[in-house]
Amino acid sequence: MRLNCAIQKIHERTPKLAKAMSLATATGVIAVNSFGGSIPLWLMGVGKIITGAPIADKTVIKIAEHWISSNNALIDNMLPRKDWRIHLPDDVHMDGKYLLVSNHQSWVDTSIVQYISEKRLPLTRFFTKFELIYIPIVGQAFYFLDFPMMRRHSKEAVAKNPALKGKDIEEAKRACALLKDKPFTLLNYLEGTRFTQEKHDKQNSPYTHLLKPRAGGLSLAINALGDDMDAILDMTIVYPDGVPTYGDLWKGNIKRLGVDVRHIEIPDELFAGIKNGGYENDETVKAQMFDWVEQIWRQKDERITEMLAEFDETAVNKNRHA
Repeated sequence: MRLNCAIQKIHERTPKLAKAMSLATATGVIAVNSFGGSIPLWLMGVGKIITGAPIADKTVIKIAEHWISSNNALIDNMLPRKDWRIHLPDDVHMDGKYLLVSNHQSWVDTSIVQYISEKRLPLTRFFTKFELIYIPIVGQAFYFLDFPMMRRHSKEAVAKNPALKGKDIEEAKRACALLKDKPFTLLNYLEGTRFTQEKHDKQNSPYTHLLKPRAGGLSLAINALGDDMDAILDMTIVYPDGVPTYGDLWKGNIKRLGVDVRHIEIPDELFAGIKNGGYENDETVKAQMFDWVEQIWRQKDERITEMLAEFDETAVNKNRHA
């Protein structure tokens, strides 16, 4: 507590020095934890692959949770006072199995997901490219932690080798199936890329704050996990002061942040259709899925407007009383 108070005073009195100090400390701690944790992660990960022992799997997850906890401690103790408004449903828990959809604006988004999830949601995983497995430490961590890794085959490759058709979907389903026997939060950024105004204009997006959503990844996850999940959650993230860079997070530049997580219900008929493979084989089911996702996205767009307005109202009231 005393350390936190001392750091807050530095942020108030010498902001430039405090930002440099926060960034340097965060960079050092994350680097040390990443390299220090890589050895036990590798040992336990290899043991998990060879033996399939549950204790090895649990230890790998504990290592990842320690890494996240260390990062979150930096956010709580090294950054200046902030107005972060975070809402999660009261009924989510660490032993649950959740699909989580979200809008996507910045590399910071994933760190925010990790921050809000600690001790409230299971370890967050997301779809990654299989090629990332060749990146030292990070790629292997994704593999050992059962992140669904996608092998995408180009149209040219499929044309040369028709046997590759549908293999990427099979691989993704197999990867998702690895999560069935453990708590999980499987994150899916439905826009498929980070929001920029240029992308928004190029798409001629019908939404004010969002790009057009894609339904394929979510459908694939529902098909693979089916009744082995407890709920679908929708997360909305807003940065009232503009989209931050990753460095902005650790400098303490994200003074205001809004995160709203809530349950979303998928119609039983649509859920059954997707679970039975209808998204890939039935145009009616695919159309219903697109309609449902677009409805969720319209509601999210309205929610973003409301969340930003609440921050603006707070700022106006604060100026009136200044």
